[in-house]
Amino acid sequence: MAITKQHLIPLFAISFLLFFQLHCSTTSAQPPAQSPAPPGPPDVTKILQKAGQYSVFVRLLKSTQVSDRLIGELKDTDDGKTIFAPTDKAFSALKSGALNSLNDEQRVQLVLFHVIPSYIPLSQFQTVSNPMRTQAGDSGDGEFPLNVTSSGNTVVLKTGLTKTSVSDTIYTDGQLAVYRVDQVLQPLQVFAARSSALAPAPGMSRKAADVDGKSKASSLAMQNLALFVVSVIAFALSL
Repeated sequence: MAITKQHLIPLFAISFLLFFQLHCSTTSAQPPAQSPAPPGPPDVTKILQKAGQYSVFVRLLKSTQVSDRLIGELKDTDDGKTIFAPTDKAFSALKSGALNSLNDEQRVQLVLFHVIPSYIPLSQFQTVSNPMRTQAGDSGDGEFPLNVTSSGNTVVLKTGLTKTSVSDTIYTDGQLAVYRVDQVLQPLQVFAARSSALAPAPGMSRKAADVDGKSKASSLAMQNLALFVVSVIAFALSL
């Protein structure tokens, strides 16, 4: 039977419908596109490297592994963090050899003394109770006290050895706040103990005084003996 034009039109329509249905079935069978993964917690070292002039503090964060610890804690908790970042100039103002003389534990304590275990906006420091708790340890036993006074946007920090102020906001996102400080916050537990170790012990001073007294007494005794011998000789010659 000859296929006429009238026969071709229905066949074409049926073929188009079959193709359209097959295409729709294939498209609907594809898995839905996955939503992008949520961004990870901020990396303090990258923030400071981008800001510049914080190379010493970045090196301490990495060598003590505090930077990795901060990333984990920012990921697992909602409390956030506040970090006081000393500039390179602040570290250069320390006494010669002060940083190199610290042992590994003291370096960790020094870095953690600059970390507050909660997010504090600049305007909220006036609500903080003193002494402010840092991640270095208990602030109530006199080992790691950090006191803060605030008036407007002026925030002053005192450790007992250091007094400085927050001079700039480096980064803030509602979870992490990083502030610039122009002096290293020196904890009493680390730097006061080191100064005491370097100072001469009071017992040693008393011992030195005792030795000096004995030396003077011995010298006086020798002088008296010499005078006695001279006197004896003079008396013998006069006979």
